[in-house]
Amino acid sequence: MPASHVIENVSEPQLLRLGEQIAFIARRGDLFALSGELGAGKTTLARAIIHALIGAEREEIPSPTFTLVQTYATPRMPVAHFDLYRLSTPTELEELGLDPALKSGIAIVEWPEHANELLPADRLDIRIDDNGSAESRRVTLTGHGDWASRLNRFVAMRDLVGGDDGCELRYLQGDASVRRYGRLVRRAQPGAILMDWPRQPDGPAIRNGLPYSRLAHLAEDVRPFVAVAQALDTAGLTVPHIHAQDLDNGFLLLDDLGDRVFGREVETGATDQATLWRTATEALVALQEAPAPYTLPVAGGGEHRVSAYDAGAMSIETELLVDWYWPAVRGATVPTAERDEFVGLWSDVFTELAKAPPGWVLRDYHSPNLLWLPDRQGIARVGVIDFQDAMRGPAAYDLVSLLQDARLDVPPELEAQLFDHYCSGVAARGGFDRDAFAFAYAALGAQRNTKIVGIFARLAKRDGKPGYLHHIPRLWRYLDRDLAHPKLAPLKRWYERHFPAGARAVPTA
Repeated sequence: MPASHVIENVSEPQLLRLGEQIAFIARRGDLFALSGELGAGKTTLARAIIHALIGAEREEIPSPTFTLVQTYATPRMPVAHFDLYRLSTPTELEELGLDPALKSGIAIVEWPEHANELLPADRLDIRIDDNGSAESRRVTLTGHGDWASRLNRFVAMRDLVGGDDGCELRYLQGDASVRRYGRLVRRAQPGAILMDWPRQPDGPAIRNGLPYSRLAHLAEDVRPFVAVAQALDTAGLTVPHIHAQDLDNGFLLLDDLGDRVFGREVETGATDQATLWRTATEALVALQEAPAPYTLPVAGGGEHRVSAYDAGAMSIETELLVDWYWPAVRGATVPTAERDEFVGLWSDVFTELAKAPPGWVLRDYHSPNLLWLPDRQGIARVGVIDFQDAMRGPAAYDLVSLLQDARLDVPPELEAQLFDHYCSGVAARGGFDRDAFAFAYAALGAQRNTKIVGIFARLAKRDGKPGYLHHIPRLWRYLDRDLAHPKLAPLKRWYERHFPAGARAVPTA
């Protein structure tokens, strides 16, 4: 059954903001059908959606009145803008390429009534009518098919951000996750970041009826983020404060900590890498002063159980190498004997790692998720923005995430220097076994880099995101460093036998 929502007294600036909000929530395959009388504002809304997707407000967006369709390449997906006012017959729509447009991107259709019944069942109808005033319009949104439930989330998002208060919503290019982010630019108050994270698992069931995210203990909605953010703030780390939340629909309004991501700071030369990484290392030393909890309260309702980073979670992650990377470069699945040997060797490593004292494991403490805040002091200069998957486990994991960054090179000499700096800081508290920590660091480095090689292969094959593949050679270099630890010699022999230097190909996109 369709769902409807009416927005009254919409001014032209508010119509532009509505276009930005629609663009933010759009995904491949979406069709937006814009109807209304001549001059109602259909083209204004269509241009607002396209401008938001392109990321350039001043780019010319000509009306497709005479061409019937105009196409645009955008950073997120292709856009096809149709005007069916001059359509000769409804079947002509097929010749204009509506179906291919929806397979690769989204379509915006003005005068959809001229297409009769040829529009897909899953769509958002947007009707713009005169509201009795030349200064405003009434906008009626009607969701058909899967848009019936999505419309309810869209309305909830508008309620959270203040849909009619005139703030701009700018999509932020995201990472490899299912989350999306937008920047709210406000005139009368500080800006904020919108996190959009509908509850969902990461992929289909793969083992025992469970998806990868459940097996690897990954967060599947915003609640863990809310709980862990409060705990890390209490521990002295800089994390975004949460200003508003809708836990059921999966929306959070967060502090805007800026754009000075560690990776970009290094790339542009704005800040010395050693300064950035040293401060981030010191933040990890400070974090170990806080005990890793078993449960955390969720502000707004409920409790979050902090899972243990145990052999089960570590194993399902390392197996990504044989599940995705092996077939990507070999063209065939891994033989059972080789897989069993791989799993068995890692099982021995995990048994040894289980002896490490448990601490915080943030899991993604690396350059894409760390922001430089130079106006603050000490470790407060490091903003941490991705921690919802935090667990209890060996503290070496986050240090190796930082010092063997998957997205950019960390020179071996800087890695060694900061490893020593971390060990000295933690040892000052007493009870620190450096040799055991060095083993955990090497073993978790091998585990993490193995996992990421598999993840990047999976992103390319399953999710159509090949942009991460060029990082794979760096990960193999890190793996060589890690597997050099004497206690990992049996594992090293497996890697050398099946993935010698000449067999570490980058999969084709």
